[in-house]
Amino acid sequence: MAPARPRSNVVGLGVGVKWKNGQPTGEPALVVLVTHKLAKEEVSAADLVPPKLADMQTDVLAIGYPIAGGGEPQAGSQTLTKRIRPAKGGYSVGHKNITAGTIATCVYDLLPGGSTNPPVHGVGIPPKYYVLSNNHVLANSNNANLGDAILQPGPYDGGTDPADRIATLSRFIPINFAAGAGNLVDAAIAGGEFHDLDREIYWNGCVRGWRRKQHVSVGTLVKKTGRTTNFTTGRITTINATINVSYGGGKVARLTDQ
Repeated sequence: MAPARPRSNVVGLGVGVKWKNGQPTGEPALVVLVTHKLAKEEVSAADLVPPKLADMQTDVLAIGYPIAGGGEPQAGSQTLTKRIRPAKGGYSVGHKNITAGTIATCVYDLLPGGSTNPPVHGVGIPPKYYVLSNNHVLANSNNANLGDAILQPGPYDGGTDPADRIATLSRFIPINFAAGAGNLVDAAIAGGEFHDLDREIYWNGCVRGWRRKQHVSVGTLVKKTGRTTNFTTGRITTINATINVSYGGGKVARLTDQ
């Protein structure tokens, strides 16, 4: 049996709530993620989202075209593009061969088998420190080698090697671009010197913990700091989402359980 033809405009699907008159009703719904909404009469019968899927009501949420990195970054007086030491989350960073992206935060590995030394007098010593960001920022969407230079600011923002090298690529999770393949994360780390890295996220402070995904719910308030978008706040509208993200050059990756 041939697979169903993808509906035009649809880029993802997740779990959320039904919205009516611009307000959430609190009623569970399958949320169909589209690039943009159209009037019902402008949509072909084959592309209409049915009122129910798998016995659950549906809703449609317009999210635009998901693009990793958002395309070429735009410079401006309000962006976090300057050189900064120690570097904080939110500031410009990038592999030597990309434009620029955002530092998520700086980290060390505290998991078993990670980089933390055995405790000395009851105190663990983490000897290795890293910049945490995306694969497409630090590993050039899989097109990088371990040990490659990472610049802060990123090349688009004037970073040059070796003057602005802040770290070298340490590990990344490869992105699978095969049709239908799933990816859980777009992530990489690059090792740097302790005195060059700061766990603070600009305007947000330090990360104080994390929340397991089963405890993340629709309606949860969130905030972030980005190199181009500055400080933004929002509210989670969809969980357990599957979504197609463009990486440029015709490459699309499917991210699942988002």
